[in-house]
Amino acid sequence: MAEQHNSYKIKVWRQANPKSKGEFKNYKLDGVSTDMSFLEMMDMLNETLVRKGEDPVSFDHDCREGICGSCAMYINGHPHGNVRGVTTCQLHMRSFPNNTTITIEPWRAAAFPVIKDLTVNRSAFDRIIQAGGYISVNTGNARDANEMPIPKEIADEAFEAAACIGCGACVAACKNASAMLFVSAKVSQLALLPQGKAEAQKRAENMVAQMDEEGFGSCTNTGACSAECPKLIGQEHIARLNREYLTAKVTSDFVK
Repeated sequence: MAEQHNSYKIKVWRQANPKSKGEFKNYKLDGVSTDMSFLEMMDMLNETLVRKGEDPVSFDHDCREGICGSCAMYINGHPHGNVRGVTTCQLHMRSFPNNTTITIEPWRAAAFPVIKDLTVNRSAFDRIIQAGGYISVNTGNARDANEMPIPKEIADEAFEAAACIGCGACVAACKNASAMLFVSAKVSQLALLPQGKAEAQKRAENMVAQMDEEGFGSCTNTGACSAECPKLIGQEHIARLNREYLTAKVTSDFVK
């Protein structure tokens, strides 16, 4: 597609700090290349605001390669925008028709409080990982690839779960702000592999307990989380989390 330069009305949430009252502000942006990424458009908007002596829009970003999960923002009613299977940083302005309005909001969840504008505090995910999303073994030197045979279908399923980047889109998409897809991806990844089975019960109980403590809502079973996930994490991982958690509660004496 040949490069074009479009104009947009940008409607973005502005909030100075966690305690202030936020509101939408409207901006006009001309000469936006259709080859720009969405974050490059945000950079262009901020450069315009700085030249006017105004405060730039605060938003998270880091790798800009769809890996880190930092670019969390709600675009036209969808986490990461309406192009399935991509993050905000992978979204291009050719996806937005000329002379249209683009509405940009932060993740809305009590467990993700707004810090400023589009930046929210997602440290709740870090604390859930710290509660059990790891394997506490001394891995030593690199092992031979064929020393521990794992069926390919199991390895593939574990890899799919490991693709979760912890961006929080699943929480933003859920009407209950549930974190079940995120937690299930982390539990599922380790539960499928032999290295993770030794701590499976403790992991499931601890991560679910921490998820509840952080204030995330219950699973709505609507599938909005997997439908909006930029890494296409499937709901079968939520089913596995439920099995792992029930097994832990029935068979273990570890109760937090």
